[in-house]
Amino acid sequence: MARLFRRKDEAPKRSLWQRFKDVAFTDVSVLFKGVDEGSLETLETLLIESDFGVTTSLALVADVEFRAKRGEVKTEAEFRGALAKGIEAALRKGNADPSLLRATTGPTVILVIGVNGAGKTTFIGKLSAQLKKEGKKVLLGAADTFRAGAIDQLRVWAERAGVDFVGGAPGSDPASVAFDAVDAGMTRGADIVIVDTAGRLHTSDDLMTELRKIHRVIMKRLPDAPHEVLLVLDGTIGQNALSQARTFSAAVPVTGIVVTKLDGTAKGGIVVAVHEALNVPIKFVGLGEQIGDLEPFDAGDYAKELVEA
Repeated sequence: MARLFRRKDEAPKRSLWQRFKDVAFTDVSVLFKGVDEGSLETLETLLIESDFGVTTSLALVADVEFRAKRGEVKTEAEFRGALAKGIEAALRKGNADPSLLRATTGPTVILVIGVNGAGKTTFIGKLSAQLKKEGKKVLLGAADTFRAGAIDQLRVWAERAGVDFVGGAPGSDPASVAFDAVDAGMTRGADIVIVDTAGRLHTSDDLMTELRKIHRVIMKRLPDAPHEVLLVLDGTIGQNALSQARTFSAAVPVTGIVVTKLDGTAKGGIVVAVHEALNVPIKFVGLGEQIGDLEPFDAGDYAKELVEA
């Protein structure tokens, strides 16, 4: 995950630690004669501003303070290390396995949900390309029938990735398309079936009703499916992503989170906040628009990059 917060030809962004130094002190050596209350309050404020959430921020600061009192935090590197360990521990707590769930028999069905603009269709294209490289036979189902552009976009991604595609006419019943996609995957011997869905505003009750219907119809065709329900969140929208996560997870059983457009300097804490709020693992991070710009989530790498010097 070395490219997590830096993309090719992009100017380096300021890490959480660099921002901490900007507001906390001008002379590092002054602070690290001892961790004082002022520095901890500054860290607490900065974590909250970075969307870690109040509860998580307080816990992280308390952990750093505890380590400092034990004499484990006396230098800048030790301070950064303590913070990184706290963030990693929070991300590994509870249900945190980032690996994709797989069916024991038949195709693995992955249902992808999220609001418009979060990057669902692009994520599906990238994931299908990765799975194809692994030797898997993949089929994409375009169940976002409310926008003709969404069907065409997914078809283009299927062609680029070299995978099968099932779509309906614009305005057709999304659940019927999902059913047909799973049915085609079973008939054609697919290893993976990935179903795209509509993503109107998460406050729309109609959308949640439709998602529940899609979920039920998939289960009718394949009783233990969908095996994964991946919620795609835009990493730049901060606490709004947490609100979306709670709304979607109340409608269907979310099994994993995908964070796109990740900006670790501004809103990176939302990754921790969403994981802790839903007790659901972060499974992938999207880094750009190219077909290879997708990486499995690694809690240790994420925490280290977030607080790098």
